[in-house]
Amino acid sequence: MKIRNLMLAVSLAALTVSGCQQVDAEPRAAMQIDSSSAWGSYLSNFLDGYFPLNPTFAIYQGKHEFDGQLPDWSPDGLTKMIDMRKKAIAAAQAIDAADLSEAEQFERDYLINVMEGELFWLETADWPHKNPEFYIGALDPNVYIARPYADAETRMKAFIKYANNVPAAAAQIKANLKLPLPETYVKLGQAGFGGFADYYTGDAKSAFAEVKDADLQRQFDVAAAAAAAAMKDLAGHIGSVPATKDGYALGAEKFAAMLSKTEGVNISLAELEAIGRADLKRNQNALAEACSEFAPGASIGDCMAKMASDKPADGPVEEARLQLPGLRAFLVEKDIVSIPGTEQAKVEESPPYNRQNSAYIDIPGPYEKGLPSVYYISPPDPSWDEAKREAYIPGTKDLLFTSVHEVWPGHFLNFLHSNRANSIFGKLFVGYAFAEGWAHYGEEMMWEAGLNEGDQETHIGQLSNALLRDCRFLSAIGLHSQAMTVAESKKMFLEQCYQDEGNADQQAARGTYDPAYLNYTMGKLMIRKLREDWTNAHFAKQKAEDGGETAGWKEFHDEFLSYGGPPIPLVRKAMMKEDEAKAVF
Repeated sequence: MKIRNLMLAVSLAALTVSGCQQVDAEPRAAMQIDSSSAWGSYLSNFLDGYFPLNPTFAIYQGKHEFDGQLPDWSPDGLTKMIDMRKKAIAAAQAIDAADLSEAEQFERDYLINVMEGELFWLETADWPHKNPEFYIGALDPNVYIARPYADAETRMKAFIKYANNVPAAAAQIKANLKLPLPETYVKLGQAGFGGFADYYTGDAKSAFAEVKDADLQRQFDVAAAAAAAAMKDLAGHIGSVPATKDGYALGAEKFAAMLSKTEGVNISLAELEAIGRADLKRNQNALAEACSEFAPGASIGDCMAKMASDKPADGPVEEARLQLPGLRAFLVEKDIVSIPGTEQAKVEESPPYNRQNSAYIDIPGPYEKGLPSVYYISPPDPSWDEAKREAYIPGTKDLLFTSVHEVWPGHFLNFLHSNRANSIFGKLFVGYAFAEGWAHYGEEMMWEAGLNEGDQETHIGQLSNALLRDCRFLSAIGLHSQAMTVAESKKMFLEQCYQDEGNADQQAARGTYDPAYLNYTMGKLMIRKLREDWTNAHFAKQKAEDGGETAGWKEFHDEFLSYGGPPIPLVRKAMMKEDEAKAVF
């Protein structure tokens, strides 16, 4: 998922309520802040300072007064980004707790955590000088092309302004990135920056073909050509010095700091690894049992191949379109979570510059009105041989759980709930572990709730996705704290998690530049433990009387989703009425 574009909401009005949450049918329209209170005044000033320093973030939330702008990535601009966040933390901490309601105190903790997490990437990890991904997300022009927030001419003008700003941004990036880069970073940067170059003069040009203004088309061509040249030059530059095999590892100390600062998880890496290996073993055992029924006598690899051989007849995009209505109907039938509103998600093929992962969803921000979310699915890399391309296309049941993850009841449903929240700050920020943990949790939860009524091919599809995330979890720890090589990571994806070669290539590489991709499994496990503890506290009698494992699930899901996206330890503290926020697995 493009986490940079998925900015969900948090409901802080209901923090002190336990049990079932009331879910509004329509989104809350108010996006204004009451500045009369101490916290409201602080929050208003915070956003007034944050948006100009992060205009691409603002644009994706629907603040189109920033259209066409890019961040200032000069040394002075980066210093301002760091200083602003440090000052925001200090100012939030300086507000007297007596002047804050319980909900506002929670929101303050939430804001401080978000700012500390962003400081980690900016300062401690030093991503602006090391990682092309820091820039690729912010350069993404998809909002102007694929999001119909205005007429085509208006969006074309915004794109032209954006394109005119690209050469200066490219020069700043070129000056910032310290060469040589690791091999995986070079490949990422060349695919991303080079992909933008092709996109500007190709698909972006085609997207505005309906605009009949000849002068505007001329302006577009001039701006797009200059932007494309700048991106091609940048792509060439990062590969101009021979790449290194290593150099991607954060190191154990920084990796632990990442977990603490970004997600509030403070346990030893040894304990964390043991948790991940236990989940890997649990899923491997479940896979062996499912395969004994689905493909008796076959090896696990052959069993997985049998599941994967059931390819979508009309391709994965069309298959996903067919899957979504049935998934939504299952949620309604089982009544395991509320579905507010009537919004639907579109399914499209991902653009060429953003195919580093197999699927993701782009969800409009809270300042937008009435716009669709788009679930993107990536085709195989055309440079691969035919067998590798064929293997990359998921089986229908594997794809089913990608659709669960991205839409029902994953990211899209998370958005439907959070778009109806009260908190302005919460509408704008979401934690990686909350968003991906919820979506991944939803996969296993749907199987447990009876999706496809015990069909073992379906179970193997679910387990394939679970094992993929288990290997991400262990790969992140290994690559960044245990000197694991990319080749060793790929081998683990192939042999321990039974992924195809193309996916294993992508996932091993991703672990080097996305060390937080362990958040899928980490978030899932924290949510499962919270569900167990919360339903035992609130629905023990129903469980005992009915023998129903799903007793209290709907109430839990609705309340959990009402928080939108804070660090899960903060949500646990609020839901369990605990004295401190802590990670429990």
